[in-house]
Amino acid sequence: MNIGSKIKELRMENGLTQEELADRCELTKGFISQVEREMTSPSIATLYDILEALGTSLGEFFAEEDDEKIVFVNEDIFIKDDEDYNMKIHWIIPNAQKNEMEPILIELAPNGLSYKHTPHPGEEFGYVLEGEIELIHGKRKLSVKKGESFYYFPNKDHYIRNKSDNIAKVLWVSTPPSF
Repeated sequence: MNIGSKIKELRMENGLTQEELADRCELTKGFISQVEREMTSPSIATLYDILEALGTSLGEFFAEEDDEKIVFVNEDIFIKDDEDYNMKIHWIIPNAQKNEMEPILIELAPNGLSYKHTPHPGEEFGYVLEGEIELIHGKRKLSVKKGESFYYFPNKDHYIRNKSDNIAKVLWVSTPPSF
């Protein structure tokens, strides 16, 4: 572990200059600079003071980074083919239902439609990647074409359908997860 570069990263995350950090720790800017460039190492007591000024502890600082997955590839995608609705749902982020938002790719065949959702708290966003869909939000029926997006509060019954003869693909993000 490069202590200096990690201190610099924390300092920058906190929006501090080297001088501001030095002032908070009663150190010199030159010393902070040398630590960040790995030219010197602080004593445990000095490191403790620096980390306290940066809002962290020795334990958190030296804890191993978690291996949280951030990038997902095709092999991670789960696809549900629902022939009754003429649609495929691609869960592009595995286990997204446990998160605050759930992004999916929904593919609607001609005359396909998504599940009808009843009102719930949260927000919904969609971007039409291919084709054209009809968004039904309460009594409103809105046409959304390729390159257009939609955003609404799901406080009414809502769903989408494909009234065209071509496949429609929509990137849909829902909070909280609802698929």
